[in-house]
Amino acid sequence: MSNRWSPLFCSACTALLLTFAGCAPATNTTVDRRMLGAQGTVYWGTIIAARPVMVSGTRSGIGPVAGAVGGGLLGSTVGGDWRGRTVGGVVGALAGGVVGGAIEESATRGEAYEFIIRPDFGGERVITQTNELGLQVGERIIVTETDMARISRAPDGTAATRR
Repeated sequence: MSNRWSPLFCSACTALLLTFAGCAPATNTTVDRRMLGAQGTVYWGTIIAARPVMVSGTRSGIGPVAGAVGGGLLGSTVGGDWRGRTVGGVVGALAGGVVGGAIEESATRGEAYEFIIRPDFGGERVITQTNELGLQVGERIIVTETDMARISRAPDGTAATRR
């Protein structure tokens, strides 16, 4: 690769990294901007069971497109004449698209927990979310429901924890 392509190579790699960084899954403590000011309900309960689950990755199309662009740019630097560069660009775009899709799916895959809770008003519910709070079976929790349900630890000293 000649020095005149180095800035192009660096730009393509940076664009790919920034694209895939934006595909990272949200956590339980992250709220979508659309939810600001949204109304919902709150209730208290107890976690009665929990099991780990895998969250599948996404295939939004961003990964394959970004990979194809980057692969096409890099592939077009291979070869001596215009025919060689064209073939290199096409092969690079195809390979980049496949690799970009696989990277996107892998980057957005994750682990979560399926919590079975017993609300104070009775019955049982299941909520799947990440567990960066370290919630355990038997803990008192607060469930907030808007567009999605979220579990959080009940604050100490509240009526919800003095059950």
